[in-house]
Amino acid sequence: PVHLVESGGGSVQAGGSLRLSCQSSGTRYRCMGWFRQAPGKEREAVASADSNVSTRYADAVKGRFTISKDNRENRLYLQMNNLKPEDSGMYYCAADICTGIDWTRSGSVRNWGQGTQVTVSS
Repeated sequence: PVHLVESGGGSVQAGGSLRLSCQSSGTRYRCMGWFRQAPGKEREAVASADSNVSTRYADAVKGRFTISKDNRENRLYLQMNNLKPEDSGMYYCAADICTGIDWTRSGSVRNWGQGTQVTVSS
């Protein structure tokens, strides 16, 4: 099994920055990613990384968010810049195999952290 613990969430004003961190222990997975969920909405993909070989971003965050993975420490990061109120929500770290998993759909990914809250005020 894998254990994922997120940290770094908080409250910021629009235009601000936050850096989320996810510590993974136990089973190591080559692919990790971030999803988010706002109240009343479905959990949506934000970004994913294949051990820094390749990365994928949702259109809404391209150019503002950067995902990175420290393979030695087995830690995943999400640098979020120029935050907008619509970026608010619970952010979840996820880990799984790369092949056969649709990293654009939360229902496809099997391992999750408990989440960290991000609130962006206008």
